[in-house]
Amino acid sequence: MTVMKLTKEHYKDAMKLSEYAFKYKVPEEKVEERLELMDKHHQLYGIFSGEELAAKLHLLPLEVYIGGRTVKMGGVAGVATYPEYRRSGFVREMLTDLLETMKNEGYTISMLHPFSVPFYRKYGWELFSSYLKASLKSESLVMKKQDLGTVKRHAGKDGHSEEIEKVYDQFASRFSGMLKRETRWWQQSIYSDDTYAAVYYNENGAAEGYLLYAVKDSKMTVEEFVPLTTSARTGLWNFICQHDSMIKDLEITTFESDPLFYSLKEPRIKAEVTPYFMARIVDAAAFLRNYEFASQERTVLTIKDEYAHWNNGTYEITDGNVTKTDAEKSEISLSINALTAALLGYKRPSDLYEIGEMEGSEEAAIRLERLIPERKSFFYDFF
Repeated sequence: MTVMKLTKEHYKDAMKLSEYAFKYKVPEEKVEERLELMDKHHQLYGIFSGEELAAKLHLLPLEVYIGGRTVKMGGVAGVATYPEYRRSGFVREMLTDLLETMKNEGYTISMLHPFSVPFYRKYGWELFSSYLKASLKSESLVMKKQDLGTVKRHAGKDGHSEEIEKVYDQFASRFSGMLKRETRWWQQSIYSDDTYAAVYYNENGAAEGYLLYAVKDSKMTVEEFVPLTTSARTGLWNFICQHDSMIKDLEITTFESDPLFYSLKEPRIKAEVTPYFMARIVDAAAFLRNYEFASQERTVLTIKDEYAHWNNGTYEITDGNVTKTDAEKSEISLSINALTAALLGYKRPSDLYEIGEMEGSEEAAIRLERLIPERKSFFYDFF
């Protein structure tokens, strides 16, 4: 079987395959817009059976924050196969081919939203982000002591501003894995028709936080809660509380360790943590060399990667420098999955060592623990 890069003449066939596999229909008035999006912002790859497109996937050329730096990220989306061709190895072939394509094009990491975690784990993708969804009743909306800041409300796309983008970028750089959003992405992927934005400004008029939310059927849904400061967190919370006469229920999606809920007058709320997105280091050598380690200690890692052979081998990390070596003696041995989870901050090396996802001495695991910053992973987006 041969994986081909699809061209414009195949885009309608790819759209039809998506409609069949994901059980939806693109409205007729949106077809040209969808085709233009594929042409300008996606790379499509597929496998044909005779003249028919049997399987396909989309590569989205994106960037993500790993701490304060950004790296090229290959977003994998729209993976689909017609049922008569399933279990024929088509997806395995496309993913293996795509990994090599991404490496050759300078992507060091890839991300996707899985239909099945075990399925993508086989190919080296690993969970890297969870989100917390908190559900509160209106009686929980108790305001905090107000400061001198103000909140201004804007209507969705029309109210989008460079200020919101700058606040998001500062927030995103505190985590590993957050998408670097272009203005186009905000307009096409973030706002829906009923989305409002509320921006918090400090007493000097500088934007320090925002909410994206919707109110419908007596329920307020906060899709993004993004404060940069304590004052912003308080100001945005108080803005939410001002809706107490309009809503019966409040739902907020945020990162797992957000301290907001601990600070509530009654913190015993319903809060559910859900594993969400998966990531995979595509080029281990390049990723490690661009990584900001937390210390200058030395360690030697052996990485195992069944589907990206160039990652297999032993790597020496000394004073922040990374060298791929022929040395046989390794201190820690781990899969590309475990390496991804550790370097993005989803699981600490000590946790991975404790559950057998990392082999070697406990002392070496502790050294690796000190090398990796205490930075949390998070992801707000979807593709």
